[in-house]
Amino acid sequence: MSRPRIVEHTSASDMVSVEFRVNGTPISFSVSARMTLADVLRDQLGLTGTHIGCEHGVCGMCTVLVDGEASRSCLIFACQVDGSEITTVEALGNPQDLHPLQESFSRHHGLQCGFCTPGFLMSSYDLLDHEPGIQRDDLAKELSGVLCRCTGYRNIIDAVDDVACENREGIPGPKNLGCQTLIGRSPIGMIGSIDQLPPAVASETDDHLHPDEIRLPKGEPTINIDVTSSLQSPLKDVGRVLSDIHLLARCLPGAELIEELGDGWYRGRVRLALGPIKLSFYGTVHLLVHQSDWVHALGQGNDPSGGRAQAEIEIRAIADDRGTRLRASARVFLVGRIAGFGRSLSGDVSQRMFEEFAAAVDATARGEEAMPSYKSASVFRILLSLLGKRLGWLRRSSGTSGSDPRQ
Repeated sequence: MSRPRIVEHTSASDMVSVEFRVNGTPISFSVSARMTLADVLRDQLGLTGTHIGCEHGVCGMCTVLVDGEASRSCLIFACQVDGSEITTVEALGNPQDLHPLQESFSRHHGLQCGFCTPGFLMSSYDLLDHEPGIQRDDLAKELSGVLCRCTGYRNIIDAVDDVACENREGIPGPKNLGCQTLIGRSPIGMIGSIDQLPPAVASETDDHLHPDEIRLPKGEPTINIDVTSSLQSPLKDVGRVLSDIHLLARCLPGAELIEELGDGWYRGRVRLALGPIKLSFYGTVHLLVHQSDWVHALGQGNDPSGGRAQAEIEIRAIADDRGTRLRASARVFLVGRIAGFGRSLSGDVSQRMFEEFAAAVDATARGEEAMPSYKSASVFRILLSLLGKRLGWLRRSSGTSGSDPRQ
C-alpha cells in the first residue's frame, strides 16, 4: 500500500462502506470511520492473531501486510484500506503445515510469552520478501521496529537468519491463504462468500440456512442459573419488552442481534471482556416460546479462539403487589477459556449478568434506554461488584459493619 486511502468529509461517528480482501477472502461491510484496522481484524473478523500492544505504532505487535507492505494496523483506519489486500499472521501456516518462519521460530525458541511473535513473524516475512539476501549483521537493525520483553532478541535473530540463509532466492509465500476469516460478521455487514468459511462456522453463518435443531450436550451443565428479580414496572410494560425481540436482546449485557432467519431463528453474538481477554460468541438462537410473559429459547455460539457456549434459557414474568417478578433460569454448557474460569466464578458472573439483564428490562419498561447492544459485558466490572458484595457480607457476618474493630 503506497499510501492510505483519504476519506474526505467524514466525521468520526459516520459509517463508511469498505471492501477489501483478508487472507484471500473478500470482505464487504460498513464500519465506523474511527475504527482501526486492528480492531476490525480482531473484533469483527475474529482474527485475533494480530496483537495490540501500545496502540501508538511503537511496539510493532499489530504488524500486518497491506498490499504486501508491513504496516501498523493500530495506526490505520479500516476505511483507509478500501480495495487493499490484507495478510495477517493466520495466513502464514497452520499447525499441520507451518511456514518456514514459524518452524524456525519454534526450533530456535524465538519466543517466550509469545505476545510479540505475530509482529516479528510478519515483520520478518516482509523483510525477507523484500531483501532476501540480507546479512545477519543487518537483522538487528532491520527488526528493531518490533519490541520484545522476554527473549533478548538473540534467538529471534537466529531464527530469521536461518530462514534467510536457506531462502536466498526468496522466501516462500503464505501457505494458509483462504478460510482464515473466521466469522466476518457485524451488525451492518458480512463477508463476501460463505463457502470460504471453515465448516464449523459456515454451518452457523449461512445467509439462508439455520440448524434443524440445537442439541444440548447430555450430562450436567457447566452452570445452572436461577435468578428472581423484583421489578418496579407493571407486568404489562415488562411484557412489552419481552415480546419485542430487539428490545429483549438490547437488555442482555453484551448481546447483539444480527439477523432474523425466520421460524423463530435468529443470528447474534454475545461479547464478554475480562481485562485484555475478549470473547465474542457468534451463533444462533431458537425461540421455542415467545410470549409477553414467557420466553423459552435454545442458543449456541462459537468464539474464534475455539470456545463454545450452548444454553437453554427460560424467562417468566409474574405480576405481584410491587410490580413484576422476573425469573430467569438457564442451563449453560461451556467449552474453552471461559469454562477455565471455574464453575463457581463462571456461575457468579453469569448470575450477575442476568441480574443486570433484569435491571435493564425494568429500565426499558419505564421508557429508559437499555445498554447499547455493541457494548461488551465487562466481566472485570462484574467481578469487582461481586467482590464488593462479598466484602460487605464478611463485614456484616463479623459484626463490624465496616467500623474500626479497635473501637
